[in-house]
Amino acid sequence: MRTVADPRSLRAVVQAWKKDGQRVAFVPTMGNLHAGHYSLVDLARRHADRVVVSVFVNPTQFGPNEDYTRYPRTLAEDSVGLVEHQCDLLFAPTVETMYPFGPDHALRIHVPDVGDTLEGAHRPGHFDGVATVVAKLLLMVDPDLAVFGAKDWQQLLVVRRLVRDLGLPLEIMAGPIVRESDGLAMSSRNRYLDAHQRARAPQLHETLQWMRESFAEGHAIRAIEGAAVRRLERAGLAPDYAAVRRAEDLGVPDADTRSGLMALVAARLGSTRLIDNLVFE
Repeated sequence: MRTVADPRSLRAVVQAWKKDGQRVAFVPTMGNLHAGHYSLVDLARRHADRVVVSVFVNPTQFGPNEDYTRYPRTLAEDSVGLVEHQCDLLFAPTVETMYPFGPDHALRIHVPDVGDTLEGAHRPGHFDGVATVVAKLLLMVDPDLAVFGAKDWQQLLVVRRLVRDLGLPLEIMAGPIVRESDGLAMSSRNRYLDAHQRARAPQLHETLQWMRESFAEGHAIRAIEGAAVRRLERAGLAPDYAAVRRAEDLGVPDADTRSGLMALVAARLGSTRLIDNLVFE
């Protein structure tokens, strides 16, 4: 595996592969890689001849009171794991490379509608930062395929909207959520949880399952959402939302909608904020 930090070297490698007729897949990450990330790399490998992975902790998607400075940076360990999962090229740029005028003076891309609800409402500016850095990375890498995890479902929809609206010539593929044995979705932020918090964390997935079961039993969506929030609070979590939405665009479903739905939750355990989702079908 080769590691590069500048766009010129990155483009030279990718262009040489494409000149040889090879299909290139890209997996963007913020590092501190775990089995969930590696499942995306493995998925990319199955659908392409070459795999590029980026590791970049993007400052513009963190709010003023969020965990940018303490977000774990483990590039050496990540590199070892990527070699084991047959990554061909690691792109590890600096903040100066990605934001030559500085993060506070960078242009911003806003994805309306799907980026304004749920996470977008609770973390203002978050998806502007996500859309901006993803657009930059896609233009630098120029892949045929990019793989994103389904745990960040709203992010996946934002990226799909971005790619379609900008007319970028690539395929976006979703990798399924990878979970711990007790159902907790794998996340780099799980390492912030102490033992007591970690024992409570599976309540997110259990609540999602309860929401799906309640919907199948015919209960009203608004009643399910309210009960899910109370369920999380009783378990010791501080929920931001527990919502049932249309999976295709996160729109609020009509009362008689019975298909194409999913549940999404976000909650805090101490200072750690976790998200999860579950498709109803």
